[in-house]
Amino acid sequence: MRSNVIVNRIAKARWVLRLLALLMLTAGDGAQAADLGIAREFFPSESSATIEPPQGKPPAATVRAADGRILGYALSTYEVTGSVGYAGRPLDIVAAVTPEGVIAGARIVAHEEPILVIGIPREALAAYVAAFKGFDIRTGAAPKQINDLARGPHAVAGATITSTVIRDAIVRSARVVWRSRSAVAENVTRLDRETLRRSSWHSLLAEGAVQRLLVSRGEAAKLLGTQDSEPDKPFIDLWLAIATPPPIGESLLGQRIYENELAKIGPEDDLLLIGASGLYSFKGTEWRRSDSFDRIELVQGGRTIRLKPADHTQVEALRAAGAPELREIAVFRIARTSSFDSTKPFRLDLVLGPAASAAGPAVVSLEYRIPDRYLTGPAVAPATPLPDKAEQSAAPAPGQAPLWQDIWWARSYEIAVLGAMLAVLAGILIFQDTVTAHGRFYYRLRTFYLLLTFVFLGLIANAQLSVVHVLTFIHALLSGFRWELFLLDPMVFLLWSFVAISMLFWGRGVFCGWLCPFGTLQELINQAAQRLGIKQIEIPFGLHERLWMIKYVAFVGILAISLRSIITAFQFAEVEPFKTAITMKFLREWPFVLYAGILLFAGLFIERFYCRYLCPLGAALAIPARMRMFEWLKRYRECGAECHVCARTCTVQAIHPLGQINPNECIYCLKCQANYFDHDVCLHLKRRAARRQPLPAAPVPGNAGARPTGAGDAT
Repeated sequence: MRSNVIVNRIAKARWVLRLLALLMLTAGDGAQAADLGIAREFFPSESSATIEPPQGKPPAATVRAADGRILGYALSTYEVTGSVGYAGRPLDIVAAVTPEGVIAGARIVAHEEPILVIGIPREALAAYVAAFKGFDIRTGAAPKQINDLARGPHAVAGATITSTVIRDAIVRSARVVWRSRSAVAENVTRLDRETLRRSSWHSLLAEGAVQRLLVSRGEAAKLLGTQDSEPDKPFIDLWLAIATPPPIGESLLGQRIYENELAKIGPEDDLLLIGASGLYSFKGTEWRRSDSFDRIELVQGGRTIRLKPADHTQVEALRAAGAPELREIAVFRIARTSSFDSTKPFRLDLVLGPAASAAGPAVVSLEYRIPDRYLTGPAVAPATPLPDKAEQSAAPAPGQAPLWQDIWWARSYEIAVLGAMLAVLAGILIFQDTVTAHGRFYYRLRTFYLLLTFVFLGLIANAQLSVVHVLTFIHALLSGFRWELFLLDPMVFLLWSFVAISMLFWGRGVFCGWLCPFGTLQELINQAAQRLGIKQIEIPFGLHERLWMIKYVAFVGILAISLRSIITAFQFAEVEPFKTAITMKFLREWPFVLYAGILLFAGLFIERFYCRYLCPLGAALAIPARMRMFEWLKRYRECGAECHVCARTCTVQAIHPLGQINPNECIYCLKCQANYFDHDVCLHLKRRAARRQPLPAAPVPGNAGARPTGAGDAT
């Protein structure tokens, strides 16, 4: 029966999602092309500057002075890289980059970021974007290896994640445009270091990105003047590739190793991958005692480039799908100062040993030329179109880790603390009988955890979940889900992951009762109020039950509005005081501060007043939480019939007068379970203890005045 109910609910959920998708399609939500004409303002000294129509790939408009000089290239970040904000909605910034690789100016023209719609002054956002003027995009260092000034202006207070997304959109888009235009302006052919895609081993072989040199044991024996009993077996099977372009390097090395290697080289340096199997090692052993490899060298034109041990990294295995297992693999970093040009043909010479004749060592060679599809410039026709905007916005710039990884590293300490908190909470929930059986320990533990949630998650980490996150997730499912967007805020991502799992086992109350900073603030304030003797207002259950529907109506209304206008929905989401009290820490306009203050004031008299009746996030969590798998909370038959202790002390009045616990409203504070094991509170335990008391002894006949024999008599 239970499985049939779950199947029916899943079917209804699918029907609802289809209906929402249809409404989304009819609502329409397209991004308009930005007006690049405002880029004239970035060149105030050139009052007569002209802007040509956007052209090329990626699209950009050339800004020219009156005398025809190129002042810069104006671009739209959405048109170039498909930039989107943390909410997954279009984020468009008009910027200009000079031929020297310096940002001439930037202005945000369109966004639908929740934190920026209401709460952050427009002046602060405009100042942050404008501060990118003078930013040099030519650096090839990884983000963790350059200082804060090189990374751009400081983030907008209260919008750190969104500020990081904006910075990434400006810098990455400007770098893409500058590299493409500088190659044409200088009339040179360059490696395409921007196109991002993954390729299989067989695809790389078919297009010539990976070349092979196979020397059999018989061929080697002939060159060396020796004999071999198995001439058909490989002496060395060597593979060679220029690994600088992302489709080659990331496919062969994997994302982590590829990004680490790019971080060690300059913007014009190259990576060369050599791998081999067979009897012979292309590295040998002599390199450990010298400053170069004696068995391999590169020859290009009349130049010979020796590969140095300090510029190589050993790799365990190739990561491309279908790649063979090789005995040894190495990545070599080749500096541009060595005069090596990866866009032109070159030769790899491999020394096998002393030759049979006295003409010199036995050498075999492999000719290599990178396919045209990995080159850009005036003489190279594009072999493949640029990736679509969705792919570009989710991918990292070459030489730089994905944006979400950079954010996770920067917040590693906060992630560690949150991980510990979630592990402790999981232990509390799993072993809740043991925890709540020790009443005093449970209440102290819960109070400490609530304080930690408010101080750390709320004030320090700003990890307050919101109905805005729910809207973002729903719209992502309907319009193209990408993990990269949700990974941008690690604290929120980890919290949502834990909440999603906990809803399957314990319902929606785990977040509301333990991990919501604003909810814990209400509960802590009410506890202080009760200690000060402030009389609590008890809402009649009939009225209380009808007030529940307010939060459900609020959530459904906000969701419906978001299908037509996400901006308007974010404005209605201000029914949540979270942004004011937690994210902005009351540093907002007075109406928002007054509203949040009223809710907290009401909480002095009605515990968790906002959670009970107004919270749309609680309503959003309660709907899917109906599918939870277990019932952990214990009840006695006297609960509600003869005893109402738990109903009177419930934090959010989620227990019906007849004793049933409403899972839609329960915040899983476990107070009722502490009562369940408390012999001084629970009526059932009191009666059981009374039944176990020994009955008084009957008086002895004929000795009415004698004292009854009892347990206290001396023996």
